[in-house]
Amino acid sequence: MSALLLNFRNTMILSFVLALIMIFSFGSAHGAFDGIFWQAVFRWMHVVFGILWIGLLYYFNFVQTRKMPEIPNELKPAISKYITPEALFWFRWSALFTVLAGIGIAALRGREYAEGVFSFGFAHPADAPFNRSYTLMGIGIWLAIIMFLNVWGVIWQNQKIALGIKEADADAKARAARIATLASRINTLLSLPMLTSMAMYQTFFG
Repeated sequence: MSALLLNFRNTMILSFVLALIMIFSFGSAHGAFDGIFWQAVFRWMHVVFGILWIGLLYYFNFVQTRKMPEIPNELKPAISKYITPEALFWFRWSALFTVLAGIGIAALRGREYAEGVFSFGFAHPADAPFNRSYTLMGIGIWLAIIMFLNVWGVIWQNQKIALGIKEADADAKARAARIATLASRINTLLSLPMLTSMAMYQTFFG
């Protein structure tokens, strides 16, 4: 068992297999592998990728960015050349798949729900009452989309320069590092209201 656990890839493969067994078991208990089942599958993916995305966002802001000034200069390349690029890989791709899974959930819940939440509740039939819960969920969805665009359009583009992945002079690297840090802090700022929207909506409105 220790040999398996010391191998990260094998550990994750086994965890994924166990998760698939659980997913199939829930489908069997539900009695059908229907639209509700696939909503649950996409919500599972949304949560898994979201934990990875926001977890890495918090790692960067709670740990790495705060502690970097205390690391001796001769040790900083170990962070910038090995740890940060790897973390950014998982960071940006988990952001993409979190958003895609979330869009999948909205699509599977039907046109009325998707139009409602993406329009903050304003896309509703003339004879239907305004649904304030869609407004609250829509806020979370659009905050997540803004954060995703920030990851790919600002943070990653500037981190490539700051880390030397893309050629640039010292001034450009310093400027890019500052922009990436500020963009990351914006995502940290938006993360709690976004998560509040997601969690509270599921509790109150399902």
